[in-house]
Amino acid sequence: QVQLVESGGGLVQPGGSLRLSCAASGSIVSILNMAWYRQVPGKQRELVARISRGGRANYADSVKDRFTISRDNAKNTVYLQMNSLKPEDTAVYYCHAGVPGFSWGQGTQVTVSS
Repeated sequence: QVQLVESGGGLVQPGGSLRLSCAASGSIVSILNMAWYRQVPGKQRELVARISRGGRANYADSVKDRFTISRDNAKNTVYLQMNSLKPEDTAVYYCHAGVPGFSWGQGTQVTVSS
């Protein structure tokens, strides 16, 4: 069962950038889809971006053209490059692996504020 550890969050000013990392405990090369979600207190977790094994990416409309998801199968790591950050991007960001028995990790807090 793959375990995921998210990192790279922090406090950033509006318009700034962050890169999140998701390190897997095992190989992700055979995992069809990897994704990033985010959650704000009191709201449902929402899909931010998904990337297929072949590198095809999909994004939520709210982050399109600002965020970029990528995966490095050799390093068992998925990344989320976030540019032009807005206060409404503030959330806890979680990594997801499309495998049976997946369980959520602790996530990483992203706060966009001046």
